[in-house]
Amino acid sequence: MPHPHAAENDVIVRVHAAGFTPGELDWPATWSDRAGRDRTPSIPGHELSGVVVELGYGTTGLTVGQRVFGLTDWARNGSLAEFTAVEARNLAPLAADIDHAVAAALPISGLTAWQGLFDHAHLATGQTVLIHGAAGGVGSIAVQLAREVGAHVIGTGRADDRDLALSLGAQTFLDLDADDLRRVGEVDVVLDVIGGDILRRSTELVRPGGTVVTIATPPTVQPKDGRAVFFVVEPDRARLIDLAQRLRAGRLKPIVGAVRPLHETASAFARHRRAPGKTIIRVADDEAPRHQSADS
Repeated sequence: MPHPHAAENDVIVRVHAAGFTPGELDWPATWSDRAGRDRTPSIPGHELSGVVVELGYGTTGLTVGQRVFGLTDWARNGSLAEFTAVEARNLAPLAADIDHAVAAALPISGLTAWQGLFDHAHLATGQTVLIHGAAGGVGSIAVQLAREVGAHVIGTGRADDRDLALSLGAQTFLDLDADDLRRVGEVDVVLDVIGGDILRRSTELVRPGGTVVTIATPPTVQPKDGRAVFFVVEPDRARLIDLAQRLRAGRLKPIVGAVRPLHETASAFARHRRAPGKTIIRVADDEAPRHQSADS
């Protein structure tokens, strides 16, 4: 692929580590631009950590040589490459003591968890929240954020996820393959990443005034006397800065799973692979920028 062009308010980032969502190959925006035009061949991946190497016209707030992390646009070439163009406002400064692989695991999971719990569900101290996929990328962050705010956290997942979910702060864990979901009783908030029958059955658990928030699919049923919300995560520099501060202070721990080299990216997308934590692609090992010609 050619070296990316920095449009107005863009920066070019030399990518050190990148994250991806396995299902993104099914997203229309992976293959077309915002006007619906085909843009193949395209580069997937929407989370990155790296170093700014070039500023587009009018770009402010970041400098060449600065370590950054953040979320790339859904309808442009993404982070699974040596260099990528990103809107500057979608990136946040990254402290020198945070490893790029850890930072790359934070943008989608961290922002999704925060926006789902607090921006959409308005989770508050003393409330009960049911978090599906409590050992996954989004769920593991959500468990930690919910506990810190003083909520009672019920996590779900597979049997192998129990110890991790409980260690992150879930007070109760349900095995979705073996346990009856009705055991949890009424809850104030459900954070769903699964959809389907799990989402439908979870909706029945929401007490009056409560909220179901899902990122899986627009809900077809509403809680009785409650709300059901579907949303897509949005970039937020201020929140990324806050999440990184929590990480540095030891208040937040992204779960990094396998860290694989760039040439193994295609196999990393294989759906049959299930490993704890978020798979990260390590693109570069050193901090020093290197020259990149315009046609290489």
